[in-house]
Amino acid sequence: MILWTIFQDMLLAAIPAVGFALLFHVPRHALRYCAFLGALGHGSRTAMEMAGLTTVFATFFAAALIGFIGVWLGRRYRAHPKVFTVSAIIPMIPGVYAYRAMIALLEIQKFGFSDLRLTALVDNFVQAGFLLSAMVFGLALPGLLFYRNKPVV
Repeated sequence: MILWTIFQDMLLAAIPAVGFALLFHVPRHALRYCAFLGALGHGSRTAMEMAGLTTVFATFFAAALIGFIGVWLGRRYRAHPKVFTVSAIIPMIPGVYAYRAMIALLEIQKFGFSDLRLTALVDNFVQAGFLLSAMVFGLALPGLLFYRNKPVV
């Protein structure tokens, strides 16, 4: 049952990855790699969440996995890694948290201030911010390690 859930998650994540790759005019031969990376990233995040990791750390490690494989694919096919990674990371964007924060903000404006609405706004806004930060740092990590002009030590 767990493997079926992860497989469904991977399959459903590959669809928007390919859609955004088409939107960004990614070459046709690279579309399958975008789908693979999108599925692998979202599926690995789901597997890590099922294993007990928090959503933020699971997102960070999944984004780093996408970044490392994207750098490898970029070197292998002589393309910029962003060709493979940007569309693959999009299915992990925390749209639900941002949407809930926006709805809570609109409810505060329409119905007035309450502690419950403010708590919902801050919780969802902070969660969306942390998830976006985890995605950015995870995706930037391989570039920071491989494309340095100076040695790390």
